[in-house]
Amino acid sequence: MRRLSRIAVAGVATAALTVGVSACGSSSTSSSSSAGDGKSKGIGLAYDIGGRGDQSFNDAAYAGLQRAKKELGIDGRDVEPQDGESNADKVQRLETLAKQGYNPVIGVGYVYSEAIKEVAPKFPKTTFGIIDDESVKADNVADMVFHEEEASYLAGVAAAKASKKNHIGFIGGVDVPLIRKFEAGFVQGAKSVNPKIKIEKQYLTQTAEEGGFNSPDKGENAAKGQIDAGADVVYHAAGLSGQGVIKAAAEHKVWAIGVDSDQYKQDSLAKYKDYILTSALKNVSGAVFDLAKSVKDGKPLSGVVRGSLANGGVSLADSNPAFKNDADLQAALKKAEEGIKNGSIKVKTS
Repeated sequence: MRRLSRIAVAGVATAALTVGVSACGSSSTSSSSSAGDGKSKGIGLAYDIGGRGDQSFNDAAYAGLQRAKKELGIDGRDVEPQDGESNADKVQRLETLAKQGYNPVIGVGYVYSEAIKEVAPKFPKTTFGIIDDESVKADNVADMVFHEEEASYLAGVAAAKASKKNHIGFIGGVDVPLIRKFEAGFVQGAKSVNPKIKIEKQYLTQTAEEGGFNSPDKGENAAKGQIDAGADVVYHAAGLSGQGVIKAAAEHKVWAIGVDSDQYKQDSLAKYKDYILTSALKNVSGAVFDLAKSVKDGKPLSGVVRGSLANGGVSLADSNPAFKNDADLQAALKKAEEGIKNGSIKVKTS
């Protein structure tokens, strides 16, 4: 097996046909054809909290599945999570995909770590992938992780440069180490521009089960509170809850910064896009595609596969003309990005 040296550029998502319900969660398949090499039915994708349609993390994974279908000619099945499910439900979902012949089988999110630890040894000929977790150590598992703090540092620079009040905000979905990486990078980046900038910080819930990643109302209320306190740029790392953050920002005519996918380009957020300054991108799409390609090529990836600014695994979106055409802002971002890449800027993770 080999390890990945870089993460490819993300593809764009297209629609899939919904065809039924699995033993644990609803699912869809892209077509009835099998994988091009005859050894796999294609990608088995098990979504994180919020599921497909979050316009963020899960949708980025789905875009990778669709890119694999288009460029590699392989099939795929994606399966939704259920509210209040247990680890046993996740185990059953992964086992079902593996038994049905999908390869690779990918858990979208750290919540699948324990399930993959249990399931992967039972299917040694199947490659498993987990996104946002590197605790699973097995020859047939790829731990696909990212330097989220690097993109968040750039988001902090952008927020500080765009703020007219020297007052910005961060909203995390759940108070866990992964999301604290987003906060740490954001705060450090903002303070590199203005050490005295005021930064509001809030986590929606302490656990994922409380809805921190899939409650737009919680995100909206938190954003309103930060905006009322004076913040005029709000960055979220909150999955589906971030839609509420963006809505609140647009309604109050302040900037929002999205996460994971380019939220300026998301159809469901189109009416708010003029207030989406940028998004801190994490190339989940590329990670899904590359793992599928490695399996199809007969050289499955394994071990830790990490995306960074240097290899294109994380970045900032530049779809909003107001962001792209701001020369002062772009110069500050270029300087920051060069510093991170050459090591003169060490970005904190906590």
